[in-house]
Amino acid sequence: MGSRLKGKVALVTGGAQGIGRAICERFAAEGATIGVLDIKGDNAERAAQALRDQGAQAQAYAGDVAQRATFEHAVEDLERRFGHFDILVNNAIWVRYGPIDAITPETLARMTGTGFHSVVWGIQIGAAAMARSGGGAIVNIASAASFLGIPSGMVYCGVKSGVLGLTRSAAVDLGPQKIRVNAVCPGSVSTEGVAINVNPDMVAKRIARTPLGRLGEVNDIASAVCFLASDESSFVTGESLLVDGGVTHALL
Repeated sequence: MGSRLKGKVALVTGGAQGIGRAICERFAAEGATIGVLDIKGDNAERAAQALRDQGAQAQAYAGDVAQRATFEHAVEDLERRFGHFDILVNNAIWVRYGPIDAITPETLARMTGTGFHSVVWGIQIGAAAMARSGGGAIVNIASAASFLGIPSGMVYCGVKSGVLGLTRSAAVDLGPQKIRVNAVCPGSVSTEGVAINVNPDMVAKRIARTPLGRLGEVNDIASAVCFLASDESSFVTGESLLVDGGVTHALL
C-alpha cells in the first residue's frame, strides 16, 4: 500500500481483533514492524502470524494492559529486538453499559483499568523508549462519547473523556522530546464489541442520526490512526480527531 511507516516499530494494544486488528494490518501495509498486544495470547499470536504471512515483521504479546509490567515487557522486548521503539497505539478497552444503579465495583475497576490506567502506563513506558530513539508518536483511541453523554454509559463516557485529558497533558509534557500524542475519537463502528453491547434497534437509530448515513468501519479508524502515527502529521499534537460520520455535530 505504501511506505509511510517504513522502518518504524509499533505496539498496538487490543490488537488481535476489531479496530486494533485493522490498525495492525494498516501499519504493516505501510512498512511498520508490529507488536500485537492482547489479553488472550493465542489471539495475539494468530493475529501476528497473519501479519507475518503477509510479509510483515510481527511479534505477539499477552498481558493485562491495566498492569504496568505488561507494557514494560512488550516495549522492552520490541526495543531489544529491533533497536528502537517509535509508535504506540492505546486501543484496548473493555466495555459494559448499564444504568447507574447497576454499576459494580468490579465493572468500574475493569473498565477504568483497561481503558484509563492502561493509557497512563502505555504513555509512561512507551515515551521513555521513544525518547531513547529521538522521538515518536502515541495515538490514543478515545470516542465520540468523550464529548457527549450517552444513555447507560456513565463509566464509558468518563473513561473516554479522561483519555482526552491524558492526551492533551502528555502532548505538552512530551513535545520537547519530539514525542507527539494525539487521540482518535470514533463514533459507532461495526465491530464484535458493538455486536455484543448494542442492540439492532439502537444501531438503526445511530445510522439514522449520522449525516453520512452509515456506521464507521474499522478501516476508517485505521486510516486516521495511520495519519497521526506518520510524519504527515509531524506538527500535530494534543489533538482529538473525530471519525464519526458527523454524528457528534448533528442535532436531529
